[in-house]
Amino acid sequence: MPADPLHSAGTPQRSTTSQPPSGSGASAIEVRRSSRRRRTVSAYREGDRTVVLIPARMSEAEEQRWVSVMLDKLAAQESKRVLGDAQLSERAQRLSAQYFDGRARPASVRWVTNQNTRWGSCTPSEGSIRLSHRLQGMPEYVVDYVLLHELAHLLVPGHGPRFWRLLEAYPRTERAKGYLEGVVAADRLPHLPPGRGE
Repeated sequence: MPADPLHSAGTPQRSTTSQPPSGSGASAIEVRRSSRRRRTVSAYREGDRTVVLIPARMSEAEEQRWVSVMLDKLAAQESKRVLGDAQLSERAQRLSAQYFDGRARPASVRWVTNQNTRWGSCTPSEGSIRLSHRLQGMPEYVVDYVLLHELAHLLVPGHGPRFWRLLEAYPRTERAKGYLEGVVAADRLPHLPPGRGE
């Protein structure tokens, strides 16, 4: 049997898998320890799993801290990738299939720059969904929540109990709503000139 370069003699590794914090975007986190790794920590996505590579000598507390840091770093990198209208439309179709059994079928999904007081809008009669450009650069789970919110309007026009029951299927609904509320609250804070209030 050929030697596995990742598990060769003299470089024992320990790998653990756990469930991520809600909202992290991955279904599992795998931590791989290596005696070859001295100081560096790295992470990458592997399908729906996040792999975090750490030195073998790290304590459990350091491991937890670095996993959190690397999840935040990956999320920040991913949020910088701006989806085009075609990708946004594909994402809406995937979300509809995953959470609404494909019943919400938008005719168009696109970014717009004229929505400064709302995050998204939907015209059910036309099947059109528009998302505010202000969402670009926000975490994926937030964009997904707004897309799902507008997709739900294709099935239920108002904001009654039936509408909110549809969104209960998305596990990050409350987290995304909290994120957006925080953005709105931050925008309302007084902006002091630099050097003041420090």
